[in-house]
Amino acid sequence: MTTEKKEAAREKPPEDTAGGGLQLNRKTLLLIGAALAAILIFAGILTQVVPRGAYQVDEAGQIINGTYARLTDAKLPFWRTFTAPIEVFASPQAATGIAIVLFIVLVGGTFLVLEKAGVISYLMKVIVRRYAAKKYRLLAVMTLVCMTLGSVAGILEESVTLVPLAAAIAIALGWDSLTGLGFSLVSIAIGYSAATFNPFNVVVVQSMAGLPLFSGLGYRLVVFAGFYGILLLFLISHAKRIEKNPEKSLSFETDQVLRAQFAEQEEFSPERRAALRRATKTFVGCISGVLVCAAVSFGVQAAAFLPQALRDVAGYLPMAGMAVLFTLGGVLAGRQAGFRGRKLAATFGQGVKTVIPIAPLIVFVMSITYLLQRGKIIDTLLHAVYEGVKGVSVFPALLAILALVVILEFFVGSGTAKAFLLMPLLLPLADLLGVTRQSVVLAFTLGDGICNILYPTSGVMIIAIGLIHVSYSKFLRWTWKLFLALFALTVLILGGAVLIGYH
Repeated sequence: MTTEKKEAAREKPPEDTAGGGLQLNRKTLLLIGAALAAILIFAGILTQVVPRGAYQVDEAGQIINGTYARLTDAKLPFWRTFTAPIEVFASPQAATGIAIVLFIVLVGGTFLVLEKAGVISYLMKVIVRRYAAKKYRLLAVMTLVCMTLGSVAGILEESVTLVPLAAAIAIALGWDSLTGLGFSLVSIAIGYSAATFNPFNVVVVQSMAGLPLFSGLGYRLVVFAGFYGILLLFLISHAKRIEKNPEKSLSFETDQVLRAQFAEQEEFSPERRAALRRATKTFVGCISGVLVCAAVSFGVQAAAFLPQALRDVAGYLPMAGMAVLFTLGGVLAGRQAGFRGRKLAATFGQGVKTVIPIAPLIVFVMSITYLLQRGKIIDTLLHAVYEGVKGVSVFPALLAILALVVILEFFVGSGTAKAFLLMPLLLPLADLLGVTRQSVVLAFTLGDGICNILYPTSGVMIIAIGLIHVSYSKFLRWTWKLFLALFALTVLILGGAVLIGYH
C-alpha cells in the first residue's frame, strides 16, 4: 500500500459497527438475574409469614407516630409474586424504572459511537501519555472529585455513565476494571454516605428534624475525610497489587474483552488527531454541564421558600441532565470525528442493543420493592424494630437507628422515601432517649449511603457491575474489607457524636 493510501485510510473512522461497546457478559447477567429472582421469591414468602400492618400518614405523607395497627384483610396471594414483574408497570415506581432503562439505553448507544469514532481510543492515549508517571496522584484526585459529587450534590444513579469510561482509563493505566469501578461509582456512593450538603439525605432529614439547614457541618467534614482516607488506601493498595500481577485481579478474565477493545494502536495523522481533539473537547464540555445541573438542583432543593413540587422536580435534574448531555456530547463528538447520517444512527442502534439485556434486571429490582409494599409488611417490620429500641441507652440506641436504616435499605433504596418512613418514628424516640437529632441525621446518612451499593436490590450497582462483566459475588469478594472498615469507622463516628453531644 502506498504512503498516500495509508494516510487516507487513517483519515477514515472505522466502518463496522458490529461488536465493541458495552458488551455484557451473559453468564454474569444470568447469575445476577437468578439472585434477584430468588430475592423476589423470598419477598413473596415474607408477605405470607409477616403480619400485615400499617401506620396512618399525614397530608405530607409522613407517618403519624403511635398509629400502627394490624390489618385484618386477606394477605396478598402468593401467586402475585410471579405477576409482580408485570404489575409493577402499573405502579408509581414504573416511571422511575422506565427512566432508568432509558438512561442506560442512551449510555449504551452513545458509548459505542464514542468508541467506533475513535474518541475513546484517543482519550485513553492522552491520559496514559499525560499521567503515566503520576497515575496514583490522578487516582487520588479522581476519587476525591467523585466522592465530592456524591457528598455535595447527591449524585448516584448518574454515575453509571462514568463506569465504562473509568474502567477503560484504569485498564489503560495498567490496573483493572474494578479499580475504575472504585474511583467512579464506589467513590460516589461513599461520598453520598459521608454527606456534607447532599440534598437527598442531609437536607431532607434536617428539615424533618427541625434543624438549621447544613448545621453540624464541621463534624461531617471530619467524617468525609475519614471515609476518603479509607477508600483511597483501599484503591491504591489494590491498584499496586494488580499492577505487579494482573492475574490476581478478580476481573482478569473478563477484562480481556475490555483490553481487546481498547488496545487499538493506530497512530493518528495530524488531521485525524485534530478532529479527535475537537470531538473530545466537545464531549468533555457537555459532560461538564452536568455540574451546572447538579448546582441548580442543589440550590432549588435547598431553597425552603420555593414550592415543594418545584423542589421535588429539581431532584431529577442531574439524572435528566446527564442523560441528555452525555448523549448530546457523544453524538456531536461522533459527528466531529467523522460519523454522520446512517452510519451514526446504525452505530447508536447497535450500542443500544448491547445494553438492552439489563432491562429485565431493573424490572426485578422494582418488583421486589413493589411486592413488599403491596404485601403491607414494611410498616410491620419497622414497628417491630421501633418497639425493640425502646428503653436502651444513648449509644446502643444510635447504633439501633443505624441498623434500622441499613436493614430498610434492602427493601427501600430511595433515601428520601426512607426518611419519610423512619423520621416520624425515630425523632420522638431519640428525644426520649436523649439522642441528639443531629446524631440521628448522621446515623441516617451513614447507613443510607454505604448500603446504596451493597445489596443486590441496588439497581445502580447491578447495572454498573454488568457493564464491566463482574458478577455480584466477585464484587462482594472485592469490597467486603472496604465495607467492613467503613462500618467500623461508622461505629466510631457515632460513638464520637455521643461523646461530644453532637448538635
